[in-house]
Amino acid sequence: MILQLVEADGCPRDLVGGKAANLAAMISAGFPVPEGFCVTTAAYRQVLADDMEGRPDVPLPAWLETGIVEAYERLSRDGPVAVRSSSTAEDLPDASFAGQYDTFLGVRGADEVLAAVRRCWASLWSGRAVRYRAAHDADRAPAIAVIVQRMVDAECAGVLYTANPVSGNRTEIVVDAAPGLGEAVVSGAVKPDHYLLSSEGATGEGCLTPSQLGELAAVGRRLEKHFGAPQDVEWAFDGDGELWLTQSRHITTLFPVPESEGEPRAYWSVNVYQGIDRPFTPMGASMIRERQRGMATYMSALGFSDEIIDVDGWLFWDITDGVRSPAKRPQMAAFMDNLAAPSGKLVEQLGRDQRFPSVPDTPPKKPRRRWGRMLFAWLWPDQARAKVVRDAERRLAAFAGPAEATASERLSFVDSVRRDVCRIEADLPRDANTAGGSGGQLAGRLLRGYVDEEEIATVFRGVPHNPTTEMDLALWRTAETIRRDDEASGLLLDTAPGELAAKQVAGTLPDVVQHGVAAFLAEYGCRATSEIDFGVLRWAEDPEPVFAMLANLLRAEGEEQNAETRFEHAAAAAEARIVELTGRLPVTKAHRAILGRFLLRRSRRLRGLREFPKFCLMRGFAALRKQLLLVGEEIVGLEQADDVMFLDLAEVREALDGRDFRATVARRREIWEREARRPRVPSVLLSDGTVPALESDAGEGDLTGLAAAAGTATGRARVIHDPEGARIEPGEILVAATTDPGWTPLFLTAAALVTETGGMVSHGTTVAREHGIPAVVGVPGATVLITTGRVITVDGSAGTITFGEESR
Repeated sequence: MILQLVEADGCPRDLVGGKAANLAAMISAGFPVPEGFCVTTAAYRQVLADDMEGRPDVPLPAWLETGIVEAYERLSRDGPVAVRSSSTAEDLPDASFAGQYDTFLGVRGADEVLAAVRRCWASLWSGRAVRYRAAHDADRAPAIAVIVQRMVDAECAGVLYTANPVSGNRTEIVVDAAPGLGEAVVSGAVKPDHYLLSSEGATGEGCLTPSQLGELAAVGRRLEKHFGAPQDVEWAFDGDGELWLTQSRHITTLFPVPESEGEPRAYWSVNVYQGIDRPFTPMGASMIRERQRGMATYMSALGFSDEIIDVDGWLFWDITDGVRSPAKRPQMAAFMDNLAAPSGKLVEQLGRDQRFPSVPDTPPKKPRRRWGRMLFAWLWPDQARAKVVRDAERRLAAFAGPAEATASERLSFVDSVRRDVCRIEADLPRDANTAGGSGGQLAGRLLRGYVDEEEIATVFRGVPHNPTTEMDLALWRTAETIRRDDEASGLLLDTAPGELAAKQVAGTLPDVVQHGVAAFLAEYGCRATSEIDFGVLRWAEDPEPVFAMLANLLRAEGEEQNAETRFEHAAAAAEARIVELTGRLPVTKAHRAILGRFLLRRSRRLRGLREFPKFCLMRGFAALRKQLLLVGEEIVGLEQADDVMFLDLAEVREALDGRDFRATVARRREIWEREARRPRVPSVLLSDGTVPALESDAGEGDLTGLAAAAGTATGRARVIHDPEGARIEPGEILVAATTDPGWTPLFLTAAALVTETGGMVSHGTTVAREHGIPAVVGVPGATVLITTGRVITVDGSAGTITFGEESR
């Protein structure tokens, strides 16, 4: 029940807790740790089990009191000790739980030690600790050990970080120090002396000597090597100048970095580019790598690496070549900002960084415009679009897979068509799609001097034939049909989405709901939030998000909230805008006005194809997922069918042949769940761990970003981190880190959109324009700087967010 710290090395975390386990490992490795003992979780659990009322704050039985007092007297007869919590849910690799459990310093005498042990136990159930565990999805039934250590008579103490916790730079060491106990630094009770140690030297001055800083840096690097990750270390120098370590744990906020050697490297996040803020599953990562190989020639010409790097589900392109090339850098930056601003601005900024010296290079060749083929699309847009659709349906038909087959045959089928599925976007005819974008660009040139680019963008509201917009409107129509049935409408508003989904699968919902949702899923069940990850559940597999969105739409009452009417008004306004803009040209330039009007109208007819290839990819993904899940059901060594999403196809074949992958799947699921809890995904990352900050000359107060969808809206902000189950009231402004097509049903009731990343052609902004709502994207830190309930004005023409009254 009571162990000396020196005896605790190798003991399971479940017995001694995270803090004690780390301290014991440090003692075993020869680090200077004050001696002490640990009251194990076995004692806590035994006392809790003996207490009939099951209270978290319970009296200590005589046998335990005796053991603690004897251990204390051996350690320090009436001398001061530190009594510190050591929970099983503490100092984890992905969650430090810093400050969540109690510590008591300078405790003297047996009675005070016993009282401090009980108070440490009680802190396990404090409100802050319970909320922290819930937020980090940690152990819901934790136990707690307690450490009693000899107090260090500290002359100077503080905290050491072996990587910069603010910038992420792994080559920098940060030290905060203050005279006396380190608790004053940790608690924030004093303003500490601050030191930054790097290869360029040390900055800062205060209670530490250069020699002591050097000693701290050396022991920090040794701890980092010992634990295999950057460390957050608490330390103290006593009156004799001897260094003592009182804690070491992982710095949990650092983002994973691809391994590299030699010169600094720069990386761009594929996750940010794709508009998802969670890691890819292993199967999803393998599929996206295959997809991106279809773009390799084009991307390489801009300076991107040929292959994608995978670090714990976070995918990156190495962009160092483009950053260092004066010829490629502008085109790379434009490409990136078009999809995920402000990534491109960061690339331009890195191009001025001395760590990335320029290397002369040949600029990439501009693709040849196939004007003749685009001319056909402009003249006969409906026929051109129909040709693309026919080609897509022919390809998709080949992905359906066998209805009856063995698991081995199904797997062979998936392997045989995987490449074609992943590259369907690149393989579809491009002329009509290209004509849709080029028509607007060419019109802008014809109207130059009378119309600016922002005004040209206003004519692409309410664009037809976009499958994502059509999906949103189909969901709205489903909601409208349900609204007319009072019983069905009430059921959806009063019942949890998960329960409704279960009833849908069981076929027990009212007909108007059952058939309406089934029809929607038959067309759009291939979609999902973060859908570009092949491993993610589709709506057809779990319709719970669909029911949440339907309930959201049922709350949007009134003609001004009618999504179809709003879409029609946006289309009519766009047509009127074309007439108004082209009418600005004088009579002497009537030929340019006529041609510009023609191109803008034709571009509107073709622009919907922008989202069509991605929709085809999702249909292909859904078909292959169906086959792979059937394979998963046949593999004896897997706990559940979707375990196959945590393997690659070669491993699935081995599992089908009898190899046991349960441990592999469990480990990868644990990593995925850990990484999915990260609050923020950097768009650009350096090999030393630095997340570059965007230089800005903007004034304080209002925020700026990319003007992505014209118009102005004022309303209360609603910050949403996950669209599944999210509720947005009509007229509220949606603020998110990023969006993909799975978010777009929320646009039907939102007054405007603000995101931290995104570009003019990203999925979210494209659909925002077509729904006719203003959008400002590429606003760093928007989900932190804007709080739910705060009144803001979004100007999607100027790219600004203006703050109004304080949050309610």
